[in-house]
Amino acid sequence: MTSPTGDPVEPPPFAAAIVTDVLKTFSKAVRAHALYLPNNPMHARSMEAARAGFQSLWQQADEIVLQVGETQFRWEELPVYEESEKSTDNLAWVFYKDGLREIRICKGFEMTDMDAIMEIIQRVRSATADDDDMLTILWEQEFSTFEYKYVGAGGGSGDTPYDPMEAGAAPDRLPPPGEVERGGSEQLVSSAKPAGVVSMEDFDSTLYFLDEREIEYIHNEIAKDYATDLRPLVIASLLDTFETQVDVGVREEIARILDGILINLLSTNQVRTVAYLLREVSVTCQRAKEMTEVQTQRFADLPERLSEAAVLGQLLETLDETPMSPPQGDISELFLQLRPAALETVFAFTPGSHNRELCVLLENAADRLAAGHTSELVRLITVPDPVVAQEAIQRAAVMKTAAAVPALGQVISTGAESTMRLAAVLALADIGSPGALQLLEKCVEDSERDVRVASVRALGGRAYRPALPRVEKALKGKSLRESNLTEKMAFFEAFGALAGDSGVEFLDSLLNGKGTFGKREEPEFRACAAMSLGKINTRRARESLEKASGDKDAVVKNAVTRAVRGVAA
Repeated sequence: MTSPTGDPVEPPPFAAAIVTDVLKTFSKAVRAHALYLPNNPMHARSMEAARAGFQSLWQQADEIVLQVGETQFRWEELPVYEESEKSTDNLAWVFYKDGLREIRICKGFEMTDMDAIMEIIQRVRSATADDDDMLTILWEQEFSTFEYKYVGAGGGSGDTPYDPMEAGAAPDRLPPPGEVERGGSEQLVSSAKPAGVVSMEDFDSTLYFLDEREIEYIHNEIAKDYATDLRPLVIASLLDTFETQVDVGVREEIARILDGILINLLSTNQVRTVAYLLREVSVTCQRAKEMTEVQTQRFADLPERLSEAAVLGQLLETLDETPMSPPQGDISELFLQLRPAALETVFAFTPGSHNRELCVLLENAADRLAAGHTSELVRLITVPDPVVAQEAIQRAAVMKTAAAVPALGQVISTGAESTMRLAAVLALADIGSPGALQLLEKCVEDSERDVRVASVRALGGRAYRPALPRVEKALKGKSLRESNLTEKMAFFEAFGALAGDSGVEFLDSLLNGKGTFGKREEPEFRACAAMSLGKINTRRARESLEKASGDKDAVVKNAVTRAVRGVAA
């Protein structure tokens, strides 16, 4: 291998392709740095790729030295970066045109100086004729892992590069970088200054003439500026334009832009900004003049987009799978923008969520939507999805929604699953309206034991006397005698609450009476009758209990004792 002069050159210490790949990745990161904001995912990915590239390079060497040409970088006399045109898109040309001829990049560059170099490249690319060139900007910085050499000034040694990082190398006076002749020449133009002309350099003893407090303030302000979310400002600007411009075309375009922004924000989990957008759109609708019906509808559709099952479902899954990173106040504010159509999605999602904080916020949103849109709540009671229907039934029970009674009756009458019928019965019991109690009366004869028990307990607790004939019929029937103790107790307690003193005679016949051949009722049945007499607690009821106080059956005797104690209490 030989150099361009014909002299033999030692082979490079490692493959030049490694350096080429790193420079390509760095070039892409520079482009992303210019196109995207720091909080953009594309910006973050490109920067991470560039850092990873340099970190892999440092496994081969602690530094690399690049010679800068008009259209290429060379390393170890090998081209490792090359572009065909001399333009600002060509990194080599950006450095070369301002006099830089050699760059040294040291280990750790990606963590300390890479961001600053990218910012300088962007400034140079967008600079005008009146702005500083690259050398001036570089002189204003202090790097720990980036060194450079540029074309020297004066005399016959004008082609000798100058290394500003090398101690003792600085001349008495540094020529301003603007004196570098454009067009690729390495000779610096004379910088003689007319007598009497004063420049800032005469007064600055150092390039860094700010004190530490001022520099810290500037750094903090820059960091604050970069941390500021610009999206609310963009949204506010668009809405301000919408208010001031009455042109239909302009307003239609803004409406389309806002619709796209909403979807983008939802896909990136920008909860606070979505809430801000929807809130400000609502304010604009009230404030803007000469809005057409189409424009009003377009703005009204934005919250509806959020409430669509696909959009809201994806948002809730994202929130459920990650910690509550957005402030809960932001999520709560966002949920305030939900429309009635969202109620079904919320009901379907909540039972399967493991994020309790999110569930609390969703339940609050569901309460608000259900209270303000009873018709939607009632509709969801009869939907085919059992999860949604059961959530709607429970919400109607909590809110004691009397309008839900017909829908609950439909659930019971259409032969839904026993769990759904039981949920409907419990909801009717909580509502407690006359219509609800009428439906419960029919459920006393339901085929499911739990449904019968819940119904009769609710009727007894509400003292709904029209149900007495059905309860008494069950006590006199055969099926109740074959049921378990829980159901027997529920029916007897309800009978005592509904019948009062008029039911003592029937209960006494069960507790103390004898049938043909002197046979008594089964002990459990007699014990339940004793407990029911204790609930009635009239004189006749107490007399009946006293007659059975000496009963020989232990179950009956214990029940009578408990009933008497309850009466005494």
